[in-house]
Amino acid sequence: MIGLLGKKIGQTRVYDDKGNEVSVTVVRAGPNRVIQCKTSARDGYNAVQLGFEDQKEQRVNRPALGHFKKFNAAAVKRVLEFRDFSLPVKPGDVLSVAVFAKGDYVDAIGTTKGRGFEGVMKRHNFRGGDMTHGAKGWHRRGGAIGNRSFPGTVLRGMKMPGHMGQVRRTVQNLRIVQVLEQDQVLLISGAIPGAKGDYVVIREAKKNPKTASKTN
Repeated sequence: MIGLLGKKIGQTRVYDDKGNEVSVTVVRAGPNRVIQCKTSARDGYNAVQLGFEDQKEQRVNRPALGHFKKFNAAAVKRVLEFRDFSLPVKPGDVLSVAVFAKGDYVDAIGTTKGRGFEGVMKRHNFRGGDMTHGAKGWHRRGGAIGNRSFPGTVLRGMKMPGHMGQVRRTVQNLRIVQVLEQDQVLLISGAIPGAKGDYVVIREAKKNPKTASKTN
């Protein structure tokens, strides 16, 4: 499993080799610093801890600062572990977007935009009530939520108004259109969860890993 921490920059359009216009999301995914390498013998599992975006030491809390100094790593804003990292790395190494190549398939993980409190029509795509025949005050409501005599309670998971968005989501099998190593930028086809400036995780696609994409 290969992965990088990054930041969503925005969206744009580029042209592929055949001259077709492709909508892409721009992600700055480097450089990533290797902070710690965990092993199953010492830590119980194999993982690589990566850090993204340098941070001033005075803005880092003491536990995190002590962790960075323990492994002689510079302070960073974001830290994430990738289990079973397939690249041979050691603490202090710097990973760039070059770990991915044009044509690779990746999974993008991010936090969706927060929409606040929303009704059932926007949150769950309900049809809404009738606009005629005396249906007063029920145009955008969900209707009855009870279950008659049995069990006589609202069933778990009933679709109702509430907080919408701001949840962790994964979009799978997105294709890398271009790798701009000089700018540490990936151009990925399709949409990625989150707003501009949000942190995202770009990892090797679980359902279409690099080894499989090379053979297709």
